[in-house]
Amino acid sequence: MISDYTLSHHTMQDDPVPQEQIPKRKGRKKQYIAVVMILILVIGASFAAIYYSAGGEFYTKDDRVAVIYVQGTMLSGSIPGGLGYVTSEEISDYIQDAVEDESIRAIVLRINSPGGSPAAAEEIVAEIKKAQAEDVPIVVSMGDVAASAAYYISAPTDMIYANPSTMTGSIGVIWTFENMSGYYEEEGIEFHVAKSGEFKDMGGPWRGLSDDEKEYADTVIIEVYNRFVDEVASGRNMSRSDVKDLADGRIYTGAKAKNLGLVDDFGNMYDAIEMASELGGIDGEPTVIYMNKPTLSRLLFGSDTGSSQTIEKFVGYFEDNPFGKIT
Repeated sequence: MISDYTLSHHTMQDDPVPQEQIPKRKGRKKQYIAVVMILILVIGASFAAIYYSAGGEFYTKDDRVAVIYVQGTMLSGSIPGGLGYVTSEEISDYIQDAVEDESIRAIVLRINSPGGSPAAAEEIVAEIKKAQAEDVPIVVSMGDVAASAAYYISAPTDMIYANPSTMTGSIGVIWTFENMSGYYEEEGIEFHVAKSGEFKDMGGPWRGLSDDEKEYADTVIIEVYNRFVDEVASGRNMSRSDVKDLADGRIYTGAKAKNLGLVDDFGNMYDAIEMASELGGIDGEPTVIYMNKPTLSRLLFGSDTGSSQTIEKFVGYFEDNPFGKIT
């Protein structure tokens, strides 16, 4: 005799489940597939970015040349790259990383910069000299322009390449002040300035410079200028008097600069890489690693910081310096 429990259990198993109670997994399956495909895409993109950044090599070779881009107005500070400015912190970090990497034998600085802050140039020059002290040669490849502070960082390197039409030189220093007193008078704007010393409001736009302030400004400029001249004379193996004859602020074409001894030879970035490879003692074709060139990973995961308002916030301390801007 079959118990009621057994019969009931058997009947429940045999009864068909209503169609509306069956989970609809088809749509969920498509979602899973889409998620997996996205993950594969992200992993593949990351894999490609790592491969590209490694110069197309996944094993370490002791014959690498590092290329570091110096693009934009030079200043000290910390701002995101790609905004038309380049910081001494960024370039110094890349130089240090290259020196610490035993597989890197030489460095190429690819320069496209109109110049900028002398202080930023001095910080980069200090790192260049540290690299050279570690027997890591540095070669400069000038692009469209490498002038003023950008030439400052080029002078102490081991070799300078330029194009005949490169704009370079501009050896000199300038300190600009803005006198808006006429505008303020016209608008009826008055200022009361309480200051602890005669020179404390020097450069304020509400008035022009006094004769003493102009004399002091000239003294500061000559001090910075002399350091620039000394760096060029030392780096280019020229006499100080010869450098001063060229250092009146004028721009030179690459062709003229070569004749004057300010650059070594004509060539593009790949000529500079070849020379860096030779100076670094590399036999055969070097592996090139681009340390701060835009990569796929930066395009995929980088943040949008390109608005003019964002740029102004980052560089206002330099562009709107109340004491005037030395470049």
